[in-house]
Amino acid sequence: MEAPKNSFASEFYARFKVFHELMAFKIREIMLVSSPYDAFIIEEDGSLASRIINEYSGLNLSMPPRVTRVSSPRDAIELIKRKRFDLIITMPHLDEMAPSSLGAAVKAIHPQLPVILLAHNARDVIRHEGHALSTSIDNVFVWSGNSDLLLALVKNVEDGINADADTRRAMVRVLVLVEDSPAYRSSFLPLIYKEIVNQTQNILEAGLNEEHRLLLMRARPKILLAETYEQAMTICQKFRDYLFGVISDARFPREGRLDPQAGPVFLSWIRREIPDLPLLMLSSEPQNRSVAEAIPAVFIDKNTANLHTELRDFFLNHLGFGDFVFRMPDGSEIDRADSLQTLKAKLPHIPDASLIYHADRNHFSNWIMSRSEIVLASKFRVVHTRDFKNADELRSYIVSNVQALLIWQQRGVVAQFKRDRFDADIMDFVKLGGGSLGGKARGLAFMSALLQEHPEIHEKYRNINIKIPKSLVITTEGFEDFVTRNRLRHLTEDRYTDEEVRAAFLDAAMPEWLLDDLRAFLGQVNMPLSVRSSSRLEDAHFQPYAGLYETYMLPNNHPDGSVRFDQLVSAVKRVYASTYFEGPKAFSRSTANQHNEEAMAVIIQEVAGAGYGDYFYPTLSGVLQSHNFYPVSHMKPEDGIAHIALGMGKTVVEGEKSLRFSPKHPGILPQFSSVDEILAHSQRYFYALKTRPRKRDINFDRYANLVKREIDDAEDEIPVRLLASTYIPEEHRIRDSGVFNGPRIMTFASILKHKRFPLPEILTDFLELGRKALGCPVEIEFAVNLDADHRHSEKRDVFYFLQLRPMVSVQDTLDVQISEEDVRKAFCVSHQSLGNGRNDEIRDIVYVKPETFDPARTFTMAEEVGNINAVLLKEKHPYLLVGPGRWGSSDRWLGIPVQWRHISGVQAIVELRNEHLRADPSQGSHFFQNITALGIYYITITEGSEDRFRGKWLDRLPPAHETPHLRHVRLSEPISVKVDGRSARCVMMKTSSGGAR
Repeated sequence: MEAPKNSFASEFYARFKVFHELMAFKIREIMLVSSPYDAFIIEEDGSLASRIINEYSGLNLSMPPRVTRVSSPRDAIELIKRKRFDLIITMPHLDEMAPSSLGAAVKAIHPQLPVILLAHNARDVIRHEGHALSTSIDNVFVWSGNSDLLLALVKNVEDGINADADTRRAMVRVLVLVEDSPAYRSSFLPLIYKEIVNQTQNILEAGLNEEHRLLLMRARPKILLAETYEQAMTICQKFRDYLFGVISDARFPREGRLDPQAGPVFLSWIRREIPDLPLLMLSSEPQNRSVAEAIPAVFIDKNTANLHTELRDFFLNHLGFGDFVFRMPDGSEIDRADSLQTLKAKLPHIPDASLIYHADRNHFSNWIMSRSEIVLASKFRVVHTRDFKNADELRSYIVSNVQALLIWQQRGVVAQFKRDRFDADIMDFVKLGGGSLGGKARGLAFMSALLQEHPEIHEKYRNINIKIPKSLVITTEGFEDFVTRNRLRHLTEDRYTDEEVRAAFLDAAMPEWLLDDLRAFLGQVNMPLSVRSSSRLEDAHFQPYAGLYETYMLPNNHPDGSVRFDQLVSAVKRVYASTYFEGPKAFSRSTANQHNEEAMAVIIQEVAGAGYGDYFYPTLSGVLQSHNFYPVSHMKPEDGIAHIALGMGKTVVEGEKSLRFSPKHPGILPQFSSVDEILAHSQRYFYALKTRPRKRDINFDRYANLVKREIDDAEDEIPVRLLASTYIPEEHRIRDSGVFNGPRIMTFASILKHKRFPLPEILTDFLELGRKALGCPVEIEFAVNLDADHRHSEKRDVFYFLQLRPMVSVQDTLDVQISEEDVRKAFCVSHQSLGNGRNDEIRDIVYVKPETFDPARTFTMAEEVGNINAVLLKEKHPYLLVGPGRWGSSDRWLGIPVQWRHISGVQAIVELRNEHLRADPSQGSHFFQNITALGIYYITITEGSEDRFRGKWLDRLPPAHETPHLRHVRLSEPISVKVDGRSARCVMMKTSSGGAR
């Protein structure tokens, strides 16, 4: 689904941003001045502080104020001089001075400090009216034992102070109550506040997180009190554009005297000024009902036994709380909507007459306004039915705007999955269960929120849809429940193989609640899905666990829903099983983590990409890093490095052939310095998800359901046509176009040279955004989908953000000095090294015997390394590993494909590059992410350069262990390894004789 228009999205974002600034004034400290007897009466059923705290807790409001009780007015005045208070509540019976005198004394010290008289009854009010209450007392209420009044009293003071700023900042609505009687005021105000707070909370339950609930609570209507006609007119004129409704008495002071016509005159003026504003007349005189109807306004008799019920009906039926009731022009009900989602769903089906009836009366605007969706409500209020050609155009306008709001509401929000409220069209990020999201999902959720907070990214690239693929996270609660129910915890022990663990997990039964939720999710989702790990330890700071757990891709297109469901459940179980695989256990031992405490969350995510014939894949995928360990030319390490490849990201993260470039220097391509270099190093294979034919049984074990394709097989598909150049053999030349006859060469020239898509610029911005947000260098996985006809199509190019994690950097590392004497003495010198530091503890060296090396036997060599590693690990002997080609490569012809379990005790690795095995640096691969995270030095020795590795002396030492392809020797003295991360230089030197032990 396309994102809402950027201008509209920015409006919504601005709304949430400004909500943080609302309710700037909060009452934190209250002073209660009362005689001991008054305090006893008011606190008979619990202290004032306890009552306020209970009210706040019951309504889920934050930070209840503290109450300080003082019995002496003189003590109160002295305390006010020393300590800040936000509100003074005084009781009527004070020994030393009258409440009005106390109020005057308070105002003399702090003129803006609100002072409220809380009387016991109307007689107390009358007794004190002669003491200039209007100048020294801000308001008077009557205490009748109703603790709701305390909350209303506090909130009303806050509203009066915040209303001006909040209406200007966020168009917050204002509800005006005109009532001159303290007794009635004390009765009505708690009812109104309770109704507004309760109703607002009810509508915030669907799909939003706690932060958004609190933010929207701040945007609830302000309630402003007026006692006279003049006050009421002043308030309504000042806040005319923000009025939400008016509740008015019929009889109150006007021009200095009590006027029975003040209410009707005032409400009639409002009706003329704002014809559709909800109005309510309250009166103890039943004959005023006909007066109210003539205005027209709703009428409620103050003396009715059903006052609360009738007031609630006014909120539900006129102020827009409760369900939206679809009616025909004659008032007959035809349907209801209880949320924005159901409103959107039902709008296409209601009759034209009903649609126009509600639109003409601004019912849609009022109802949406009651949900604090101020931007959309205001937008609907200023348009009229006459602005549209017909009912269908009006209907489309309302539906599309509600849809845009729903989509934007979910941006940056991790919503709780609810079967009855899930809507795949609008919910981008939902979670099942109440446990942890895990490291990977947490990074995605953080980035989702970050994109929400930085709309300038969307504005800068307004023709590109920047998004995170739609995601469902099964939290660790699902894993814990699954493991506990099936008693699988013992599989954390080292004696179980990966195959045994997988079989046990596949045979186990999923919890029913999880199956029911997954079934409901899959009922609305039919795009290809990736099922990814997100363990608690994954992507932790500097311990990434990258690539150690499983990921699977599902076509999710079988016509039988039960088949798709079974495939999804199987994929989830397989990811769960990988939690207890040998690789993660070995990595945990290296990090001192307790792997038996590990728990797995699972991300089920829309696959980035598009369909091309029988296949589905993105135009390109890549990994972006803040720090470039191998800068060339005038690149700087901090400029960052990106690795990109056609198709799925498996090409990059497995260290296969891809294109690397610095986003700040996209024209510098070390791999492509000549035509021969381009032909040798360009990508020849890519990964795609095969979607046809639709299979019941899919292959989970080979490439995680991906297929490896040759570039030539896809030369007619859009991504290859957009990204490839053509090699012209006759000219030994490469042309930046796919229109020529000849082999397709993946140069990405259309992006890096001809600016078809601003990839370098986007990556540069994301590096800076991520670095600032995490406070350290970052690593980002991404994908891009290019639209073939982007200039003439409504579709847009898409940039998918797939993963964010901290990156180990050499920026704040030890100062390692490598002298000329070190270089002269060293048996190993490298100018391309990962890591930083010094190691003087390595006495064991394991190296591949050159004479028996055979690229066809690299899998066997990996197992031989693993066997020696197990012995050295048990003996707690760190070692140096030396061999040709790239270690950890998934391509057996480029090096030895060791996994972490094979080398978990290593402390330094040497890669020997020669003309036969000369793999490009692959710092974007998962293997290298884990290597750098653990501080393991990775040293590259390139034959024919300034580098050297003089290892012949090793052959003269007696082996501690030897296999068909490897030798292990142990020295009597440790070697000294120095790596300077700033210059990427390394030296290794023998100490003493360096002989065998």
